[in-house]
Amino acid sequence: MSELRRLRYFLAVAEERNFTRAAERLHIAQPALSRQVRELERELGVELLSRTTHQVVPTEAGQMLLERGPALLDAAENLWRGVRGFADGRLGSITLGYGMSAGYETAPQLLLALGEEAPGIEVSARVMVFADIVDGVAAGTLDVGLVRCAPPQPGLVLTLLRLERQGVIISRDHPLAVGESIDPVDLDGLKLLLHARDHNPGHYDQILDICERAGAKPEVLVRGLDFDASYTPVASGKAVTIVGETGRVGLPAGLVWLPLEPAEAVEIHLITRGQNRSPAIERLVKVAVETSRQHGWVQP
Repeated sequence: MSELRRLRYFLAVAEERNFTRAAERLHIAQPALSRQVRELERELGVELLSRTTHQVVPTEAGQMLLERGPALLDAAENLWRGVRGFADGRLGSITLGYGMSAGYETAPQLLLALGEEAPGIEVSARVMVFADIVDGVAAGTLDVGLVRCAPPQPGLVLTLLRLERQGVIISRDHPLAVGESIDPVDLDGLKLLLHARDHNPGHYDQILDICERAGAKPEVLVRGLDFDASYTPVASGKAVTIVGETGRVGLPAGLVWLPLEPAEAVEIHLITRGQNRSPAIERLVKVAVETSRQHGWVQP
């Protein structure tokens, strides 16, 4: 850094051909400027300026430095600026894992906001199963996770991003599809399509708790982890399923999403490690909280 400062001082003198004018331009005392240029010459082992009573002229070596020095300074300044970008979270890389349900709206909105706020952050995002997301963040193979019903876990920080209202996806031909909402008690005795409990215990338990509190006892039909955008058992009228409101996006024509009434919501959390979070991760968390606020995802 001291060499770059001395190079800047030399360039000012060489361009002005005068120590006094260069000192005024740099806002430093002339004796200090002279000392710094002399020190640069000493370090390089060559005279850079030919000094006379009336003028200062670059030597052959000084002329070479005058011609090539500005490019070196520009490159160094760009490098320092880039390195500082990592310090304040404007630059960096993040690995993000999110559940399929967050892929409808929550994750895309978060990534869009981060791209606008910090375009220098590279995000590698992919859909993953719940257990792999939580384990990945805890182990450090993932930086951030976005999941439903995240359990408290030592070493992890949960940031609530959304309270997503729940509703029922049901065939349009189903008798319950005639209203504008569905009471959970009306699910009593119906087949309820759910992922197996070990896929996400917290979510599984909460959905069944919604039914139990209403006095309903549906028959659980285990849903495979493979992607089924058509909700085949639901479309055939054999089952119904409870999902968040973002799950109604892109539903096949034969299906409808109706909100539960009384209203029920599922928590969606951003999960990160409690320690050793990079500035880029801190920036993502900040953007996520602001995005949640702007969209009204967490109501007071």
